[in-house]
Amino acid sequence: MTVRVGVIGAGMIGQDHIRRLTDVVTGARVSAVTDIDAARAAEVAARCGATALPTGAELIGSPDVDAVLVTSWGPTHSEHVLGAVAAGKPVFCEKPLATTAADCLRIVEAERAHGRRLVQVGFMRRFDAGYRQMKEVVTAGGIGAPLLVHCAHRNPTVPESYTSAMAAQDTAVHEIDVLRWLLDDEIVSAQVITPRSTAKRFAHLKDPQLMLFETASGVRIDLEVFVNCQYGYDIQCETVGESGLVRLPDPAGVGVRAAGRHGTVVLQDWKDRFKDAFDTEFREWTASVADGTEPTGPSAWDGYAATVITDAAVRSLESHSAVVTVDMKPRPALYGGTA
Repeated sequence: MTVRVGVIGAGMIGQDHIRRLTDVVTGARVSAVTDIDAARAAEVAARCGATALPTGAELIGSPDVDAVLVTSWGPTHSEHVLGAVAAGKPVFCEKPLATTAADCLRIVEAERAHGRRLVQVGFMRRFDAGYRQMKEVVTAGGIGAPLLVHCAHRNPTVPESYTSAMAAQDTAVHEIDVLRWLLDDEIVSAQVITPRSTAKRFAHLKDPQLMLFETASGVRIDLEVFVNCQYGYDIQCETVGESGLVRLPDPAGVGVRAAGRHGTVVLQDWKDRFKDAFDTEFREWTASVADGTEPTGPSAWDGYAATVITDAAVRSLESHSAVVTVDMKPRPALYGGTA
């Protein structure tokens, strides 16, 4: 079966996923495209042999669409995801699932009423080979009970439109999701500390930020978010357990010895760092749609949890480093019960 995917949103990430579905993933093709910019939708659709449609609702309702990919502007996500669930069609939604916890819960309730999972959220790190190896070690008890996790998320620069709240909402959200999965534990509190700011930032931005989280079982997580580090895109993660530790590997790269130095290239872009993870993510999602099985990637509940936790982090930032309790609803049985 070839899965016919309708894409809502033909911007940068939408076009990258269209390329992936067209050129990398087997068993899928893009059959329809829509975008708020009709001319762009028509251009992108023509390049991949798809039909341009005027609205997301028409695309979801099209008989030529088996599954929906939402890559539009964040505040429109809930509308399109709810539409796909109402139509009974699998839907992959890039993060965020929705921009408010209330809208995330609306999606969770709609999916519960449908009776099976249809929604997958685009947190790609769960599909990265390094994180998956870490998960195997932690789950098998290879380091004993986890006690501490040390993380860093560094970007070379960010545009002037980037705000201090986005450090949690757009950046740390990836660690928040992958660590909940890695530890099989829920985050119950958040604190954001602002050390001395780099002179390389725009004046309105607090950068770097140190984020501290606690899980229900007592694991302590520290996360450095530094989005103007200048030197490259650098993702670090180390989990310390009672009898050992496991560390995320750096991307493979040749070592160069020259001019009295020994070094490797530091990647500059998140698309290069997680290219293989994106590819794996879509291969597995497409396979689940073709087989008629529920998606195995991040769920609507995971999208809700990430939003609630980032909301707590932003409140801590705004309240000058207060420890903020994460106010999360009980997890429904559809998503495995309480973590």
